[in-house]
Parts: sequence; structure tokens; C-alpha cells
Amino acid sequence: MIVNGSPATQLDIADRATQYGDGCFTTMLVKDGTVEYWQAHLTRLKTSCERLFIQFTAWDDLTSNVFAMAQQGSSCVLKVLISRGSGGRGYSPEGANQPIYIISEHPYPSHYDDWQASGIELNVSRVALAKQPLLAGIKHLNRLEQVLIKHELANDAFQDCIVLDTDGVIVESSVGNIFWYHDNVWYTPSLHFSGVEGVMRNHVVDYFSANQITIHQCRETQEAIQSASEVFVCNSLMGIVPVSAIEFSDGHRAYYLHDRTRELQMGIDDY
Repeated sequence: MIVNGSPATQLDIADRATQYGDGCFTTMLVKDGTVEYWQAHLTRLKTSCERLFIQFTAWDDLTSNVFAMAQQGSSCVLKVLISRGSGGRGYSPEGANQPIYIISEHPYPSHYDDWQASGIELNVSRVALAKQPLLAGIKHLNRLEQVLIKHELANDAFQDCIVLDTDGVIVESSVGNIFWYHDNVWYTPSLHFSGVEGVMRNHVVDYFSANQITIHQCRETQEAIQSASEVFVCNSLMGIVPVSAIEFSDGHRAYYLHDRTRELQMGIDDY
């Protein structure tokens, strides 16, 4: 683990990342010593810090250390976390003006390769996401909702689940963003109220736009996916993963094709 450019094994217990979840993070795939989509990850970190009023400035130093760690191994996962640092009184961030960054290395989840090849089955989580426009889209450190979702999923016979907000509107899956295809149009949830604006999600949306493929960002309930012909989930580690079946809240089970999703898997790698 690297903290502000130096090897470390511990963190100040007064750091606001541990006290309040006061920060943001991104998780990146390293292939053959190269960070995939680095510029997009960096842009997201910068945007997140701006929205959270974290005055982080050591971007060049962070970038140099990310590249150095990436070049030490062939394939792995790097996580970059930015904390507001220590200081402030209670929740107030006043006086917490020395942000820190943490880079950690993790093994690549090899089951993602099986997911890409064979597809996965989903259900619908009973844990609903709160609506908070000020935090929507940010991969911030307040992840208790996701912890509860994963706890629930661990007791189910599904690889992933659809996550709704408190209005019953589709937001994402437990591991990434979700897309579905219906009547010659691709759809993905808008993220105005909750959810994470994933790097791969944005890459897919850009790919669709560049190739004149219609994509609508929308607020829809789970019934919209019941009538879809294809569904996939994505993130920057696992890429595009086809969904083979979904068990909905009413017990209805739908099955999906993979034709266009397979084409997207091949096309996105060259984009």
C-alpha cells in the first residue's frame, strides 16, 4: 500500500476516511503493466473531489505512483482512494486541509472471465438506494447500502442483482451499471438521484454515440427490463457481462439473448 507516495501499512485513526467515509475512490484494471482507462479514472477522481470540496492537488504525484505500481506486475487491480485527511471538529471539514491518497494492489477477480463468457443470472435486491442528488454519480466512501446489498446477495443463488431506489426505479447492479435492449433501442438508468457513474458505463455510452446506436438514459421500473430482449452489466474491471436470466420481485423469470451484447464485447475492445 502507498500513502502519499510512501509505503505504509497503517492509517491515522483520526483520518476522515475511517471516521466519516469522507472521500472517494476508483478501482482500475491493470493489463500488461498498463492501467486501462486511466484518464477516465483520473477525471472521475478530480470531479468527485470538486463536488465533495476536497482540495486535493497532488495529481501528478498520484499519477506517477499509479504508473509505477502498475509496471511492477502484469495483471492486477489497483484501487486509488482519496481522503480529506485528518482534522475538523465532528462532521465539519473546517481545518481538514491536507488530503491524502492511498494506492493499493489486489488480485484480478478471475471469475469475471467466466461471467463474460457464460453470462450471469440476477435477481432484484430488497435493499433500496436512497435518493441524494448531491452525491449521485460519485464513487464516494459511504458504501453501507452496498454492504447490505452484498450481504443479502451472499445468501441467494444469483451472481448479481438489480438495485432500485426508494421509488422502485432501476439504478444499477450490485457490481456495476446496467443496460437493456428493447425495440431497437438501448437503455440505461440516468443517475440524477443515486448510483455510481461508472467509467465503463460512460465508455459504452460514448461507443454507442460514435457508432450511431440509439441509447436512452431513463428512469424506469423493473417492468421495463421484463420486456427487454438483451441485458448486460458492466464495470471497468469485468468489462461487458451478458445477463442470461433475471428473477423479478413478483417471481416472474425472464431469459435473454446475447447477440448484440457479444457484438458490443468485441467492438468495445477496439474503441
